[in-house]
Amino acid sequence: MPGPAPGPPGDSRPTLEAVAALAGVSRATASRVVNGGAGVRRPLVEQVRKAVDELGYVPNHAARTLVTRRNGAVAVIIDEPEFRIFSDPFFSQQIRGISRELTVYDAQLVLLLVEGSGDFDRVARYLAGGHVDGALAFSLHTDDALPAIIRRFRVPTVYGGRPGRPGAASELAAPYVDCDNRGGAAEAVRHLVSLGRRRIAHIAGPHDQTSALDRRDGYHDVLPDADPALLVEGDFTVEGGARAMARLLDRHPGPDAVFAANDLMASGALRVLRERGHRVPEEVALVGFDDMVSVAEATDPPLTTVRQDVARMGRLMVRMLMRRLNGEAGNEGCALESVITPTELVRRASA
Repeated sequence: MPGPAPGPPGDSRPTLEAVAALAGVSRATASRVVNGGAGVRRPLVEQVRKAVDELGYVPNHAARTLVTRRNGAVAVIIDEPEFRIFSDPFFSQQIRGISRELTVYDAQLVLLLVEGSGDFDRVARYLAGGHVDGALAFSLHTDDALPAIIRRFRVPTVYGGRPGRPGAASELAAPYVDCDNRGGAAEAVRHLVSLGRRRIAHIAGPHDQTSALDRRDGYHDVLPDADPALLVEGDFTVEGGARAMARLLDRHPGPDAVFAANDLMASGALRVLRERGHRVPEEVALVGFDDMVSVAEATDPPLTTVRQDVARMGRLMVRMLMRRLNGEAGNEGCALESVITPTELVRRASA
């Protein structure tokens, strides 16, 4: 195999020609692989990537942008306050999955946080400026302004979680990745029923998020005639779960089981149950949702919960977006199908 082609005099940086020569492919093929283009057979892709690693080749971003009309950047937009992003392990897992998958495509993650209504204008200006090739948006609310902004500026987007706004299901350009929230919740409640629990309460998430509504529906699928006093709403935080548990005990002092819509609220509920003198699981069985191991295994007793593979969901979002950007799906009747990932009940000591 011929050796690497030399670069310009005085420039020791490896060139694309050198990558092509080392990989034994044409310069055009090497360019397509390096720039994320489609139509190259997998063995050739691996040869080029191996040559890139061996030579330490770094693509010229400005030149690549001119050729591909891409920036090599993807916006990750989260409609939650900053304190939630950095305190809830759900977000760190999802961002980790997204970040690792973006490196496969040599793309940069740009994190955009929406703290309040005033931030939508800032995000809109950024997207309108063409700084990113596409977006991944999650933790949206049913009255969210973000989808309208994305449609207005025609930003290729994949959503994390089923969008709840009116008409979202019929939009070909709005694929999403979610877990089986409803089925996982129903499995959690069926487990509590199988333990002989009959007064099963539910600490629901915010009513303006579809994940919370789907988990509430799963609870009602198993217990359609549940006493309304056994259902309280939280906010997906530890303190929100504690407040909801306190309200529940104040108005219905006799639940023998609690299904919380996420692990953080379950840990807050556990704290209040102990403060009120209720033994878990002997008197009150407790189940969460998410299987955030840093939370579920740190509680005493360890938390029975419903597992969703959050990092994998982040990776799937990236792959779907890249398929759109590479022309494998678009707005003209060639939509990507949304993905619902399975859940699994993880049994520990709390139920």
